[in-house]
Amino acid sequence: MSHILSAVAWPYANGPRHIGHVAGFGVPSDVFSRYMRMRGEDVLMVSGTDEHGTPILVAAEEEGVTPKALADKNNRVIVEDLVALGLSYDLFTRTTTVNHEKVVQQMFETCRDNGYMIIEDTDVAIDPISGNTLPDRYIEGTCPICGAEGARGDQCDNCGNQLDPRDLIDPISKVSGQTPEFKVTQHYFLDLPALAEALAVWLNKVEETGEWRQNVISFSQHLLEDVRPRAMSRDISWGIPVPGWEDQPSKRLYVWFDAVIGYLSASVEWARRREAAGKGSAEDWREWWNNPEALSYYFMGKDNIVFHSQIWPAELLANNGEGAKGGELGPLGKLNLPTQVVASEFLTMEGKKFSSSKGVVIYVRDVLSRYQPDALRYFISIAGPETSDSDFTWAEFVRRNNSELVAGWGNLVNRTAAMIAKNFGEIPAAGELEDIDRELLDTVESGFETVGELIAHHHQRSALTEAMKLVGEANAYVTRTEPFKLKAPEQRERLGTVLHTLVQVVSDLNTMMSVFLPHSSNAIDKVLGGTGDIAPMPQLEEVEDLDGGDPYPIITGEYSDLRPWERVAVQPGTPISKPKPVFQKLDDAVVEEELDRLREKAGE
Repeated sequence: MSHILSAVAWPYANGPRHIGHVAGFGVPSDVFSRYMRMRGEDVLMVSGTDEHGTPILVAAEEEGVTPKALADKNNRVIVEDLVALGLSYDLFTRTTTVNHEKVVQQMFETCRDNGYMIIEDTDVAIDPISGNTLPDRYIEGTCPICGAEGARGDQCDNCGNQLDPRDLIDPISKVSGQTPEFKVTQHYFLDLPALAEALAVWLNKVEETGEWRQNVISFSQHLLEDVRPRAMSRDISWGIPVPGWEDQPSKRLYVWFDAVIGYLSASVEWARRREAAGKGSAEDWREWWNNPEALSYYFMGKDNIVFHSQIWPAELLANNGEGAKGGELGPLGKLNLPTQVVASEFLTMEGKKFSSSKGVVIYVRDVLSRYQPDALRYFISIAGPETSDSDFTWAEFVRRNNSELVAGWGNLVNRTAAMIAKNFGEIPAAGELEDIDRELLDTVESGFETVGELIAHHHQRSALTEAMKLVGEANAYVTRTEPFKLKAPEQRERLGTVLHTLVQVVSDLNTMMSVFLPHSSNAIDKVLGGTGDIAPMPQLEEVEDLDGGDPYPIITGEYSDLRPWERVAVQPGTPISKPKPVFQKLDDAVVEEELDRLREKAGE
């Protein structure tokens, strides 16, 4: 049994999340984590809402509320949406906890004491209208390297180069549209040049595994071609205070320094909560972070690669004293670097980039209020932006739901259960198997290895495609054996054998589908006479801050009592009643209705 950390990107709490967000970090991480648990691995899946930084200040000011009040509101919306989607976090928390602040400050102090946090004078961008510090991503202009318009102050998406906002041609503030003002101030910088060699060694090592997606490893190595110190503090009133600068309350740690440490602080909080509940030790988190045999997988969209393949590994190396300056371990011990950064490409919508301000958006909550959560999970898993950008269209969403989920998988489940209910009322025993029966049983059972290996290596689209091929094989078996024609008394044993074979493969397929479609898999388990809990679901819990801060909601769950990733023999005699359809067929009119909603949002 391996210890596996599923480190899931932290959704930013400046507003609700749209389906493009969960396509990158949410569903892929949940499919992987559910599979690994069923395989017998010890999985810790953690994340939370990222709640510091200027964007929160800007959004709060627009709404006329405090940053904390805005974060509280959006944290709850995001938590509720992710629970409804069925994402099986061991802990989904937030960055405004006292626990998180303590862990972040501990790590900063170790990196600083090891010499990797250096103080430098720097030009800080100020919005001339609000007077707030502008993060690099809130400054746009023309790239000085490739000439592309719309380059951000930290990076040009067109050429992939890291940038300094001062180098942009004709920079403007995304907040006010005015030219930002720059003033000189002191800040802490992460000494990336002193960590560059160690970063290169690590990246070369992970490249040799052949596991990383090529676009991710290539982009990550490209970042090392231009390494410079990076600011890790900001002039801002909202965020985590900088240790040693308590007399300067306007200095806070950069949101991207504290956010990535959330994977670690959430693991610490998870262990502390387990100890408080009498289920473990507060030091249990170390099995995923200090144990060199543990594996860690980081799930996100491609716009976050730089922070997870350079900034976060650099922080870890600095904490471990493994850069050019050496250093000593702090209280957190030697921390594991990522095993893999699993970054997805972008999901667009009806051919356009998601944009809340332009009305090109569909929020997770809106989808789940009108459609089944597994319909969305299915689309993301079968057609999501795994290794290339993909486009969400309502026409394709309806087509896949109706022709694949309903007409393919749902139809197989429904007619299998209906024939058993009508002819036997319970799962019949199998008589002597014929070649056609054994062939189907063997083909489907082999899917556990095929589908499982694809999931383990983050080829989830291929995995679900393979599972749906097996659904097609089972439907073809019904066509070839024609159990609905086996009505004569002397054919009853053969009918029982065919239906037993069918219910066994449906049960097998449901086990495979449970990682992709947990809600419907539980419903199908009930159709097959089970208890309806083969895919444990997350829970929203209201909790107190462990260190005296404000209470808040978390996502957690108990996922240890799982069906294994293998064939579990169905039991003859299990009652089967006439089923109701598990999946809802959508009217074609849905497409135009949703497009009308989009046009209305966009003001067209």
